[in-house]
Parts: sequence; structure tokens; C-alpha cells
Amino acid sequence: MKKNTLFGATLALLTLTGCYNGNQQSNETTSPSFDEVLTTRRSIRAYDATKKISEAEVRELLLATQEAPSWANQQPTKYYVAISEEKLKAVQDMVGGNKERIKDAPVLIVSTFERGKSGFFQGNQTNEIGDGWGAYDNGLSNCYLILKARAMGFDTLIMGMRDADALRSLFSIPESETIMAVISLGYRAQEPRQPQHRPLDDIVEFF
Repeated sequence: MKKNTLFGATLALLTLTGCYNGNQQSNETTSPSFDEVLTTRRSIRAYDATKKISEAEVRELLLATQEAPSWANQQPTKYYVAISEEKLKAVQDMVGGNKERIKDAPVLIVSTFERGKSGFFQGNQTNEIGDGWGAYDNGLSNCYLILKARAMGFDTLIMGMRDADALRSLFSIPESETIMAVISLGYRAQEPRQPQHRPLDDIVEFF
């Protein structure tokens, strides 16, 4: 009798402290591991038109890009978000041959960087790369964007084919910013194939 009483008391305590679930399943959703984010991210060229993304979710996504490193913490990257139907349709006409591929993406993001910040000290170019460091920092920020997007269950496509002049006019982007890419954001409509990667020894040398 004492054993049964002790077992019952222990079980009750475990249940109260959340250490025992019995046959009940936890309602908590588990986040993907970093390796899962890396291995499931793909450049998606077909989106599910029935699934939308809210402004709040885009804000959460872009907040993560502020954790990206940049030259002397200059943070030169800026984003212009097309989320209204009017702006989405306008941007779709500015991405060349990718128009049909991203026509169902619910968000399109223009990525730019401010020149004369990364790679400069007191207004002077620090080394021969100059504003190339702004492009470098922009790439780091965009990397955080696409990885955070995958962690949130979204998919992306970075597009270098874009009409910079038309985008500048549409979003009133200052001439002091270089327009780099348009990034589509949405949910994949189908599972993409995994691309073949070069052998590691083709891209790495140890000394």
C-alpha cells in the first residue's frame, strides 16, 4: 500500500511540474535546428498563392537582419517592402524573366546599401575594395534574412535581374543608395530538387 501511495504522489508531482505527459502530446511547436535551416533552404521559383504573410511577420524577419555583422557596425543595408497589391504588381514588372516565377509571392523586398559607409573611415576609402564592403555587408544581412525566413517556414529567391531605375522611382530610393537585389518571400508551392554542390576540396585549401 505504501508503495502505491508513494507512486501516486510522485506521479501527481511530475504531472504538476510538467515532467510527465502520459499519453498527451505537447502543444508546443519545435523550431528547426540550424542544420535543418541550412539544408532545407532553397531558391524557390514557385509560390503558394493561397498563403499570405503579415506585416508583423515581415517585421520579425527583418529584425533578425539587424544581428548581421557590418563594417564598424555601420549597418548600411536598407529594405523596401512591397506588400500591398499595387506595389507587388509594380515590382513584378521590374524583375525581368523572374516575373512569372514570383507572381504568387505575397511579399517582395528590395535590398539596398548606403554608399560611403562600410569600407570608409572619416570619409576616406580604407582599402582598394571601397564600397565593395557595402555590398559585402548587404550580402551578410540578406543571408540572415533568408535563413531567418526558412526558420519561420518561409521561402525566398534572391533576384539580381531587376530594373534599378524603376525601383528607385517606385520607392523613392535616394541616389546615395546602391540597389542590389529583389528578394521574394512566400511559401513554396512544391518541393525543389537539391542542387549539386562542388567538392569541398575545389573551394578550400589548407596551409
